[in-house]
Amino acid sequence: MGAETVSGPLVIDLGYDRGEPITYDRPGRRSLPSGLVLALVATMALFAVTASGPPPPPLLAALTRLEIGSGDPYLVTGTGQLVIQSAGKLTSYDLATGVPQWQVGQPVPVYRLRAGDGMLLLRPWGAGSTEPGTTAVSLSTGIQRWHNVRSVVSFEGTGLVFSVEGVRSQSSGTGRRVERTVEALDPVAGKARWRVAVPSTAVLLSVPGPPGDTARMLMVRDDLTAQLYDGRTGALLAERKVPAANYDPDNPLVAGGVVLLRHPGPSGVEVSAFDPATLRPLWTGPAGTTREVRPCGPLACLIGLDGVHAIDPATGDQRWHRPGWRTVETIGGRLIAYADGPNAPTALVDPATGRVLVDLTGWRPLDGATAGGEVLVTRVIGADPRTMVAVVDPRLSRPRVLDELPAGTGECQSAPERLICRSMYGELVVWSYRSEAA
Repeated sequence: MGAETVSGPLVIDLGYDRGEPITYDRPGRRSLPSGLVLALVATMALFAVTASGPPPPPLLAALTRLEIGSGDPYLVTGTGQLVIQSAGKLTSYDLATGVPQWQVGQPVPVYRLRAGDGMLLLRPWGAGSTEPGTTAVSLSTGIQRWHNVRSVVSFEGTGLVFSVEGVRSQSSGTGRRVERTVEALDPVAGKARWRVAVPSTAVLLSVPGPPGDTARMLMVRDDLTAQLYDGRTGALLAERKVPAANYDPDNPLVAGGVVLLRHPGPSGVEVSAFDPATLRPLWTGPAGTTREVRPCGPLACLIGLDGVHAIDPATGDQRWHRPGWRTVETIGGRLIAYADGPNAPTALVDPATGRVLVDLTGWRPLDGATAGGEVLVTRVIGADPRTMVAVVDPRLSRPRVLDELPAGTGECQSAPERLICRSMYGELVVWSYRSEAA
């Protein structure tokens, strides 16, 4: 299937820039008596023979190499699958072993692969005004389950899948601007469960339901009406007028279990919070120069010209403020902060306090999940550029280098104990890594 397994130890040339003193290769005159030197050598040799075991496996090793075109999409799922569309076929691989799981024909190329509730959602590029529709393929078997003539929006992990007509001028994101009709689909059969008419345009997002209950759909219409629907039955649960705002794909959003909306106020930008179960207003407060709101673990981060303010979404109370920070993002469940300054410094931080846990200055975090809350990072070093890859553990004070990546390697993302990168030689390389030395 085009896969090749690489075994054997991986030799790493540490070089002088890894901290080895240059005098190590030019030892001075011996100062010990020759007899004592011989005895020490014999003792060390005996210890090596009796106490040494097999060398530990390398920290980073190529597991599988797969053929892929420069524009071919791939997807890493949360269940340990790697799905590739290449050469007119869809192929699924087990990330743990690199072994193919299934392969089916897929002659129509797609821009990207999306997953939702056990399905692979394929939406090819439309020709002009033609609506290409969306095809759902089972992630476990590769068998086509259903086709919908419209665009399909899914919210991973919620069971909510909607057939919509998107407004072409809007970009996609957590919330999507739609028009005409929204249909809730059964993710397995693809049949419509219920539908809602959209008078003009609206933004959709999912909000959490009560513990043990299904998620809800929140639709904010351009007439400033917010409507909350039961995700299973389509029953209207709450309705409320909300402030005028731009309602872009990430506004409103859910942070810390609360619906937050950024909007203009009497004296500048404000943020308002609403109960996700009833849409009851919780609070409204000034937001200064805030241009964006993002989830920060259990808090919400207001990002603006004066840095990052972290607030309690339920009360609006400020928990911490970092004036030098430019933005934040969540990768693998960890909060990464970016600051303006030399080398664009970054840091792994504690979302509850804003305290820096690991300084990542000069390193670039990779997207994707990892095991144990770690984050993989890369860094280009040297006059003859080399790309190093390291693992960031919040329990350690600095990144721990795994190895140097081969020249021409890029577009990497992480998965639990795996690193997936494109190669300039038309390959997608799956690397296995060990976060701790054995």
